[in-house]
Amino acid sequence: MNSSPVSRGQLIELNIYDLNNKGEGVGRYHGFTVFVPGTAAGDQVTASVLSVQKTYARALLHSVLHASDCRVTPPCVHHGACGGCQLQHLAYNEQLGLKRRLVATALQRLAGLDLAVQPVLGMADPWRYRNKAQIPVGSANGAVVTGFYAPRSHRIISMDSCLLQHPANDRAILAVREALQALAIPIYDETSHTGLVRHIMVRTSFTTGKTLLVLATNGRQLPESKQLVKMLSVSLGNLAGIVQNINTRRGNVILGNEEQLLCGLPYLEEKLGGLTFRVSSRSFLQVNTLQAEVLYAKVREYAALTGRETVFDLYCGAGTIGLYLSRQAKKVVGVEAISSAVTDARANAQINNIANTEFLQAQAEELVPKLLAGGYRAGVVVIDPPRKGCDAKLLATLTEMRPRRLIYVSCDPATLARDLRYLTNHGFAVREVQPVDMFPHTSHVETVVLMSRVEK
Repeated sequence: MNSSPVSRGQLIELNIYDLNNKGEGVGRYHGFTVFVPGTAAGDQVTASVLSVQKTYARALLHSVLHASDCRVTPPCVHHGACGGCQLQHLAYNEQLGLKRRLVATALQRLAGLDLAVQPVLGMADPWRYRNKAQIPVGSANGAVVTGFYAPRSHRIISMDSCLLQHPANDRAILAVREALQALAIPIYDETSHTGLVRHIMVRTSFTTGKTLLVLATNGRQLPESKQLVKMLSVSLGNLAGIVQNINTRRGNVILGNEEQLLCGLPYLEEKLGGLTFRVSSRSFLQVNTLQAEVLYAKVREYAALTGRETVFDLYCGAGTIGLYLSRQAKKVVGVEAISSAVTDARANAQINNIANTEFLQAQAEELVPKLLAGGYRAGVVVIDPPRKGCDAKLLATLTEMRPRRLIYVSCDPATLARDLRYLTNHGFAVREVQPVDMFPHTSHVETVVLMSRVEK
């Protein structure tokens, strides 16, 4: 029996007093928690109940009866319909304050760490900052459609521009859409697992302005490929190269493991901190080039290298952090699971004439215990794991290794808190927590944490 005071489809009035870690407004209706996207703390709203659970409900914003002082008019015409941005309706300073609170709350609630979190390092101009776009491709009424998904669905919101993307990314996506339409190349249908072109991935270098274009396809044969390359080369004068990525699996994974080069180069080059980095389609690089420099500078500050240390750079991607630190280290050892990223990392060391680095292809949780067993230790360890955080086996190995400094770069406060709870219970202390706003206008936040070992 449902004892909640709300029911699906009901229109309710409530006051929003906070936002959760998804950027949704939090209100109470007769003491019952209701989450409402697109609202701000201080809003008085009406909302239509979408779903009801035992302890909470979700609702869609119907109208704003009284607007919060921190509410602004979103400049993007797709805001609300598109699921890409959650916070465009909040003043930017309020976004930064929210992200600071989200990090502090996660650490306190999930790790029992009552820490002073530093103010978030934000951007002077928080627009057009993304160097990478991954866009699903669909069809509607015979027309090719590209855009981001609507919230909580796989329905594509057709759009010509995104205010977070580098303008060259927008131009490339439009050019591909027009070429696919003109050449009648089959579009993928995820329900029937038929058709061909699934996603468009675009990377643009803020340094060179060059664009790497990746077409993810449900099969190896790409009809009209020569004509497609010719059309895109004419319409896009800034192409570094075009890559076809083959992904025949069902599900939400965008890229597969097999690729073939259609034209040009399979990578582009970006500059960070005076270094040149080669980045291919599947290599990890922070999507916000300007804030990546801010992030890496903070990592270097926390590392406090003297030139005598061996540094482990775990989940190293294309080697950006490790190479950034190499000039102050004795040696840097990078570990990364994706082979193309390791190839890029090794090439990046050569491009920059850096000889004191070694990049190894392996799962960090499998290789680092072997390195430790062989007597290989690091004085400073940097870990930059994916959203799921670190493997428990790796955390156990790090507590056994006991590096002098441990720097954790995280894109998810919840998994960060989980891992910090383990590390603080096994010989490390948190010295400073610094959030960096890598993703303005979204609910995501990057955090850099400095830890040091506690001497016995």
